[in-house]
Order: sequence, then C-alpha cells, then structure tokens
Amino acid sequence: MAATRYRRFLKLCEEWPKDESKRGRDLGTFLRQKVASAFREGENTQISDPEKCDMMYESLARINSNMYKEKFQRAKDTSFTGVTVEECRMLLATGNMQQTDEEKKGLWKTVMDRFSSKPEDGPPSEKLEK
Repeated sequence: MAATRYRRFLKLCEEWPKDESKRGRDLGTFLRQKVASAFREGENTQISDPEKCDMMYESLARINSNMYKEKFQRAKDTSFTGVTVEECRMLLATGNMQQTDEEKKGLWKTVMDRFSSKPEDGPPSEKLEK
C-alpha cells in the first residue's frame, strides 16, 4: 500500500504546476521537496499514519484540480482591490519581491541614518528641519 501512496504523490507532483516567477517560494517546488522528504525510501517507505497521509493527498489533489475554484465560482476575476490575477502574479514574482525588499532596505537605511547620526550643529530638531 505504501508503494501506491508513493506513486499517487509522484503523479500529483508531476501534475502540479511550477511557477518559475516565484523562485524559492513556489508551492510546487515546496511540495516536491516535502514528498521527497516524506518518502525517503521511495516505494519501501513505511507510513506511520496512513490515514493522515491519505487525507493530505486528497486535500492536495482537490487543490490541484481546482475543485474549489469550480465549486465556488467567482463573479469577477479580480480581488476586492480590483487587481486581476495576472497583475497579482506579476506583483508577487520573485524579481518584484526582491526589488520591493531592496526599496524597504533603502528606506530603512535612510530612516536609520537620519535618526542615528550625531547632530553636527545644533539640536536634533534643527537637523530634521534641514
């Protein structure tokens, strides 16, 4: 039975899409790593909790098949913010996330420089007004 479970998870991993725009944060990649870790011995892996394993598989299979998307159809393809799925995908791409992180670091450095440097002439209030 462990061999069957292993093959089902492998098939699910093959079917699960990989999002190259989310390098290091992709759910498909994460899933593949977890399956490899859980089934270290492949078909010979002993499953400590077969019921939990089957429930996990069924949950992931429902997500992968878009069961909930079909069951609970949306009136619009946007979120409450009006952002479309494609716009959201672009915003969450790894490159954009890294750029946002760099901008945050830049802002943080600016704030820290402003408040951590010693006043050269006059009290701190004068320095902030410059």
